[in-house]
Amino acid sequence: MVLAGLLLWPALATLWMAWHKFTTLTPPEPLWLSLTGLGALAINFTCAMLLARFRNSGGSLTKAAFLSARNDALANLGIIATGLFTFVSSSAWPDILVGLAIAAMNATAAHEVWETSRREKLEAEA
Repeated sequence: MVLAGLLLWPALATLWMAWHKFTTLTPPEPLWLSLTGLGALAINFTCAMLLARFRNSGGSLTKAAFLSARNDALANLGIIATGLFTFVSSSAWPDILVGLAIAAMNATAAHEVWETSRREKLEAEA
């Protein structure tokens, strides 16, 4: 259950940054954003693929590791797209919208891990 809380921290941090971006409307530097997202995607996608075969067989810890890697890879795709849209629009809105989507995705993963952990705890008590 602690892992669910750990998965929730990035969602909260992303909400904080989205609020900051909303109040300043400063767009990120598109080239560095996309390049950073591309490098992170290579790492996170590899991790997600390695963990995919274990995601339903190892309990909440394995599920949390897979969901983290998968969500990070999906977030990296969003970050790359944000860089491209920011380059075209010179707007902070792509960054804000993708940030909110990433926060929602992390909150959903935290909920999934919480539910898996709760089921495991109930089964152990039975």
